Amino acid sequence: MDLLLTWLPVDVSGGTAIFLILLAGITSLITATLGIGGGALLIAAMAQLIPVAALIPVHGLVQFGSNFNRALMTRQHIDRVWVGRFTLGALVGALLASFIVVQLPLVLIQLSVGLFILWMIWGPKPKAQQMSATRTVVSGGITTLISMFVGATGPLVGGLLYRRDGEKMTKVATMATALSVQHALKGFVFAFVGFSFIEWLPFIVAMIASGAVGTYIGLHFLKKVSSDRFNQIFRLTITILALRLIYQAVVELL
Repeated sequence: MDLLLTWLPVDVSGGTAIFLILLAGITSLITATLGIGGGALLIAAMAQLIPVAALIPVHGLVQFGSNFNRALMTRQHIDRVWVGRFTLGALVGALLASFIVVQLPLVLIQLSVGLFILWMIWGPKPKAQQMSATRTVVSGGITTLISMFVGATGPLVGGLLYRRDGEKMTKVATMATALSVQHALKGFVFAFVGFSFIEWLPFIVAMIASGAVGTYIGLHFLKKVSSDRFNQIFRLTITILALRLIYQAVVELL
């Protein structure tokens, strides 16, 4: 235990570190199997256990590792055209975020994102071609900007992908790649504004390694799920996460 404590941030105990490292693997398994959900669960747990100032940047880097591993393992299914457009917008969103010094009210973001996701999932679904290149670029910018404040925007990006036609592996691979870009840019932005990742790096690497194992196992489960069943679970999971955001916002307002 003494050896473990030598590479932990000063505000994280050995027991907390072990719990979060194991949880990183479990949440990556969930995301790889269901396509979404693990990031939101992980940040909810981390919010109770690590300093608030470190929550978004540390979670972001861990999620970069988790999504990058998933994208790497499913790289043959990535929709590279969509990702390219999304990345263009994400770069603009990250640039804007680096100049924002006043954080938006969390309750406003939670309520807006939750309601938008529900509309994306349950509203009238346009034909695939209606998601134009311009809309994809704009979506990349907006979701990246939001991710700097709320951390886990997987449900929002998932809502965009759900409205597109595509096979389950394409959705999982494309979403993993888009979120990898988003979380990588988040890391650059937080480093630019002064957050020091050095003391957190060993802890982050351990969580990413655990996440890689969870991702590998989860993708094997995914292959056994039919595309229709996957879409049903994917839709239900995003809806639950959206309702959770709205509930949190309403409780805070009351």
